[in-house]
Amino acid sequence: MPDSGEFEVVRDPLWNNIRIDMEALKVLDSEPFQRLRYVRQLGHAYLVYPGATHTRFEHALGTYHLARRALSLLNERGELDSVSADERALARLGALLHDIGHYPFSHALEEAGLKSHESMATRHLEHPDIVEAISGIDLPDTASRITALIRGESDSPLQGLISGALDLDKIEYLTRDARMCGVPYGTVDVDRLLNSLTMVTLDGRSVVGVHEKGVSALESLLFAKYQMYRNVYWHHAVRSATAMFKRAVRGALERGLVTENTIATSTDEELVDLLRREDPTGLTTLLRKRKLFKRALDLPAAAVSDRHGIWISSRPDLVERLEDRLARELGLEPGRLLIDFPHKPEMLSFDLPVLTRDGRVDSLEGEVGRSLVGLRQIADELHTTARRFRVFVSEPVDIQPRKLLSWAELEEAEAESRLA
Repeated sequence: MPDSGEFEVVRDPLWNNIRIDMEALKVLDSEPFQRLRYVRQLGHAYLVYPGATHTRFEHALGTYHLARRALSLLNERGELDSVSADERALARLGALLHDIGHYPFSHALEEAGLKSHESMATRHLEHPDIVEAISGIDLPDTASRITALIRGESDSPLQGLISGALDLDKIEYLTRDARMCGVPYGTVDVDRLLNSLTMVTLDGRSVVGVHEKGVSALESLLFAKYQMYRNVYWHHAVRSATAMFKRAVRGALERGLVTENTIATSTDEELVDLLRREDPTGLTTLLRKRKLFKRALDLPAAAVSDRHGIWISSRPDLVERLEDRLARELGLEPGRLLIDFPHKPEMLSFDLPVLTRDGRVDSLEGEVGRSLVGLRQIADELHTTARRFRVFVSEPVDIQPRKLLSWAELEEAEAESRLA
């Protein structure tokens, strides 16, 4: 689908002027997209960094902006000659809509056991406003093809721009989050990265890769992401608030006070207001007053066996039973002791094709990666270093670290058996 030439311009504090084409503007004016104005990008991080009140709405606009820039640069070099105008239009819309399925409060509710926000995209793309907005776009199966891009399941040659090791979403959120939090950690060489994007042939298919000359900028992205996780996303007070919120929402779901469908279409404040009326645990009110649980235990991930412990981040129902058991043993009420051990191995993934200076296609896990002080090994070490095993409590108690670690080091089946 060719660009109509008509557009609007939106002012943005990060990227200055963002040009919005007409087909994108119709989507932007839809009710599901406008909901993103009221969904904070960083969940409860604003309780630590007061400026972190930016939303999924401006992040989505920024990602769309970067998609336009990337496509323009690739087109100038003639690298999109074999990519149809339809695929380019879909990539722009995929970038704009990549977070359309996001729940309130960032990724907290996915950690609480709800479906991934990518899998919720279909629901929002079926909204009458979205259907009407994209009905004027003369592309076959538009909604399903956009959904495939968002989920990383598309066979489009431009899939890597929307979901992958170097998708534009990551570049945008790191840059914006650092700016709004007022921290120097998320510095990314955006221009260098965008100019290093290239189309390569891999297994007979054309895909998005990066030129070897841009790998140093990719290294800066790696360290920026590590610093943001360590200092912002996994800051102890942010994780305390996140743990409290997850427990409040799980409790409301178990009692039938809210449904997953209600949560999926709520804004941050709508969900908070609902929980405050219905939450018997009082956790939502404590969060509103910033009465956060304090650390009773804070250990590096290296203190926990890396063979086990993953169930603490993947089985919230099991963790909840362990929390209440430990709370009773320590004389606390249920829900007054919370365990947090975040795990996100894809945080520093490098499954990315690299076009070498002599024209070969390699990867960051191949010869190119080995020549750059082993990015894969560094990424694994940084992920481990960023993680912390923490226990948050409502009042001071004496916790024996060895006892907690003995649970964390169990395999999932054994933990479930002992809790039964």
